[in-house]
Amino acid sequence: MLRIAPLTFLLALLAAPLAAQASPYVALDDPLLPAVEHLIRRGEIDDPSPMVRPFRRLDLIRALDSAVVLGRLRDTALAAEFRHAWADPDTVPRWDIEGQAGFQAYTEARRDPLHPAGIGSINPYLSLRLQGIFGPVVVVTRPAIEPRLTNDPDWPGRKDIVVSGQFPEAYVSAQWKWVKLFYGQVDREWRPQEFSGIGLSALGYARPDFGFEVGVPKFHLTSHSSTLRNVTDSTGEPISRYFFAHRFHAQVSKRVTLGLWETVVLSGPSRSFDARYRNPMTLLLLGNEYGLGDDGNVLLGLDFQWRFARATTLTAQVGLDDFQYKDKSSDTSAPDRYAFAVSVRGPIGPKLGWYAGYSQASSLAFHTADPFEALTEADVGIGRTFPDNDQFLLGGSWPVTSHWLVSPELTLLRQGQGRITDPWPTDTALGNTPTLFIGTVERTWRAAVSVSGRQGPVALSGQAGLHYVENAGHNEGDTETRFVGRVQATLYLGWKGKF
Repeated sequence: MLRIAPLTFLLALLAAPLAAQASPYVALDDPLLPAVEHLIRRGEIDDPSPMVRPFRRLDLIRALDSAVVLGRLRDTALAAEFRHAWADPDTVPRWDIEGQAGFQAYTEARRDPLHPAGIGSINPYLSLRLQGIFGPVVVVTRPAIEPRLTNDPDWPGRKDIVVSGQFPEAYVSAQWKWVKLFYGQVDREWRPQEFSGIGLSALGYARPDFGFEVGVPKFHLTSHSSTLRNVTDSTGEPISRYFFAHRFHAQVSKRVTLGLWETVVLSGPSRSFDARYRNPMTLLLLGNEYGLGDDGNVLLGLDFQWRFARATTLTAQVGLDDFQYKDKSSDTSAPDRYAFAVSVRGPIGPKLGWYAGYSQASSLAFHTADPFEALTEADVGIGRTFPDNDQFLLGGSWPVTSHWLVSPELTLLRQGQGRITDPWPTDTALGNTPTLFIGTVERTWRAAVSVSGRQGPVALSGQAGLHYVENAGHNEGDTETRFVGRVQATLYLGWKGKF
């Protein structure tokens, strides 16, 4: 399917104008996005795409307009800021160029602040975003020069160079009323607002995929498929790997939404991009383990969101990798493999937002007996990267003027010694493997504050956290206090026009 994507979009370009103008997606590293999440947290605007990121700019503008009509949106100045940044002025073909230059400073280079790693430094940051909209088709590319990458242990690219870069956005999307097609790469998340996604997250780096969405906003099906990097086995034979993800969204009522999803990693020597797994109308688990008996590591998931008590929202996500319904007393019975997250959020007074949550991932989650079928890309999780932990968090968000958002947070992370890259336990060791917390548990108490926003040409995003670590490095009795922080400050310069 990836091979015929260029033909698909050529047809899209030649098609008659069947729908309204296409709209680009809001990148997950956009400095204005946390302020949008704040309004969603408070219940002032409806989530344009519940538990799925990124969403389209057009869908956000529609959510803002609806909130204004209903009288729910208090901060109209903040809404005006979003409209200025993302609203499309008309439907004629047009282009947009946006340059960004500044610096990144960080104590550790890894994206995940709860598992800090990588050398700290101060580096320049440059990016150039090019966008074109042609009726139902939008084209976006954003090359970025980012020397931080070579210090990040999760970066899959070259680390032996001084100047490194990536494409945080690079895609073509054709969008009609009931169908949306996508080919390219962006950071993706399927998650509650407060946690990283279990099946799909942005802890790693964007990779090319082909995706589509069919249906209406209240009921639609989404599919993504991508080729992962080849690896080699112990004999040096190349192993091909592929990733597929399907999700069905249903808005059950005005207050309740459900998402049913599944992901799978396939691998094998000379393995093809199997058409059976590209088919979004089949259940991968049924067609695989309980059907044709083919291999593959399938993760099933459920998303749930319920707005209750006027503006307070409960969200939950569950991912099930393997549930042992047979005799668990056997010495060779593997512990259940799962992950879940639950959170509650809502407003405080006229401006503040709050949230609280708990998440857990079992000791052997996200990998399996076949190391090539782990839910990873270059040893980094496609969803969560670290199993064998749980997390408690409490936080809030506070807009300062219409340009800046301040977000304090308290977190307790309990991390066992299980890792997503660990070898699978032998048959005799499986029965003695705990479902949660292998070995000595490291406890990290984190007090942090984040700041984000954009005013005129100046954009800022950063966070500072103080970590108190018990059993540091999984050594019983060792303690450590450390500061973990990062900041990106840039100047924007943009031009717009019509073709």
